[in-house]
Amino acid sequence: MLLVVFSVLTLLALTTLVHYEVLSRVDALLPRLRIPSRSKLLVVMLAAFVAHALEIALYGLTLYALQRLQLGSLTASGRTEWGSSLYFSAETFTSLGFGDLVPVGPLRLLAGAEALNGLVLIGWSASYAYLAMERFWREARPSADR
Repeated sequence: MLLVVFSVLTLLALTTLVHYEVLSRVDALLPRLRIPSRSKLLVVMLAAFVAHALEIALYGLTLYALQRLQLGSLTASGRTEWGSSLYFSAETFTSLGFGDLVPVGPLRLLAGAEALNGLVLIGWSASYAYLAMERFWREARPSADR
């Protein structure tokens, strides 16, 4: 159980750092891009998607490793599969939760933390996209409107 708690704390830190780095690099890149504002929003959304995909992969990899260490399972059979770990991570991170895979044992703690972490990081992305779009709209207006 202690290893799962350590994994949760580590993942919270890593996913926050990944998200911060991706968004800060995009924020630095956007002013230098010589493309229309609409296209810049696509860059923002793609970067957010990539950040979330990396974060989901980190959780999936950790779920897979913890199952291999016999610290729980996601399936009734107890078989450990990378694909199932990644799928469960994606549905948990996004709070979709189909329920076809259910964590057993200490992995339940990781699943709960991932759902909360995903909610916070997705909110962060939405907030950043809104602020970026607001900036793009301001830049796109003629100077007489300002």
